[in-house]
Amino acid sequence: MIEIRFAGFGGQGVLTTGMVCATAGMDLGKNVTWYPSYGSQMRGGTANCSVKFDDKAIASPFLKNVDILCAMNTPSVDSFQGELKPGAVMFVDSGVVPEDYPVRDDIKVVRVPVNEIAHKAGNPRGANLVMLGAMAAHTDIFTVDEIVKAVEKFFKKKGIDNPKNLECLKLGAEC
Repeated sequence: MIEIRFAGFGGQGVLTTGMVCATAGMDLGKNVTWYPSYGSQMRGGTANCSVKFDDKAIASPFLKNVDILCAMNTPSVDSFQGELKPGAVMFVDSGVVPEDYPVRDDIKVVRVPVNEIAHKAGNPRGANLVMLGAMAAHTDIFTVDEIVKAVEKFFKKKGIDNPKNLECLKLGAEC
């Protein structure tokens, strides 16, 4: 079973990122759960979601042994790094989480300048997709091509065709 937490402030697209990840898991024929959680403010409040997928039935959407944390801000690092299992991977926005920020020494930390990359791509709202691309490139859960297909499928269902979304995703994978 793979357990992933996406976390950040409302408006950063963490729930969307989780949905794209869940879509990719379903496209691979996995059993998937997606469970959102957000504060009383949709924008600016805290938001996170959990994604689980497995070949077998999933009994509960709640996370116990998190494999991956994608933290878009320092409060997310504070709140969720404790639920990572030893050897897990935590992706952080290096433009927001200082390099000397205290993190556990039994996990791998991948620092990605997601906001900087998204701005350079001309899509500041695509920082979450930069993070997702980095996650695909630095883990063996999905290939970058599988995530590209999931992003295309997800946004097509919403009637959104923004090539800069895929550019953000691919730049994140290259980072």
